[in-house]
Amino acid sequence: MSTATATDLKALAVEASARLEGKSAEKVVEWAAAEFGERFCVTSSFADAVLAHVVSKVVPGIDVVFLDTGLHFAETLRVREVVQRSLPVTVRSVRPEQTVAEQAEEYGPKLWARNPDECCALRKVEPLERALDRYDAWAAGLRRDESPSRANTPVVQFEAARSKVKVAPLYNWTQADVDAYISRYNVPVNALLRQGYASVGCWPCTKRTPPGSDPRAGRWPMFDKSECGLHK
Repeated sequence: MSTATATDLKALAVEASARLEGKSAEKVVEWAAAEFGERFCVTSSFADAVLAHVVSKVVPGIDVVFLDTGLHFAETLRVREVVQRSLPVTVRSVRPEQTVAEQAEEYGPKLWARNPDECCALRKVEPLERALDRYDAWAAGLRRDESPSRANTPVVQFEAARSKVKVAPLYNWTQADVDAYISRYNVPVNALLRQGYASVGCWPCTKRTPPGSDPRAGRWPMFDKSECGLHK
C-alpha cells in the first residue's frame, strides 16, 4: 500500500504539472513511472491504442485498464483484442457489479435513455473507482483540442474525490499528431472512427457526427451531456 497522503499527492501534482508543461508525452510518462512505479496505470476506451502504445514504449508491461461496460461496439472489443496480442501491456478488463440484464431488472430497461448519468455512474464510474484502488496515479488520453470542456486539461492534476494523481501525456497533441503517430507505428484504431464516428463510447449513446463538428457531439446526443463522469 502507498504511504503518500492526499496532501503529498496534491503538492506533487501541482509541482509536476508546472514542470512538465511543454514536455513530450514520453517525458510525462517517464516522470509518472519513476514517481509511482507499479502504482501507475493507463486507462483506455480503445477508440485507438495511441496512449497504450506511447506508455508501453516507456513502461513495458504497464497495466491498461479497460471499462468493459457490456455495451461496447464489437469494433471496440476488437481493438482490445489486438492490443492484448500485439503490445507489451497487461489489459485489465473491469466490469460493473451488475450485468446489463441485472441493471435493467433493478432500474428498468434502457436506463441510458432515461438517466444516462446514473447509467454511466453504474457502468463506468464505480468500476473505475474499484479498478484504481490499487494505484496512486493513472494516465488518461485527454487532449486539450478535443472539446471546450477539455481545453484546460492539466498535464498532471490531483483528483481530490479519488485522492489520485491523473496524468494526461497527450495533453498538447492535436488530431494531426494522433493521425501521424498512428500512421508511423501502425497503431490499432477503432474502425468506427473511419465511419463517421468522431468519438466512440457505448453503442446506445454514440452517434455519427457531421465533419467539422465538436468531436464530443456524438456522445449522448439527446442530452446536455458530453462527459461520462470519469474525468472529475
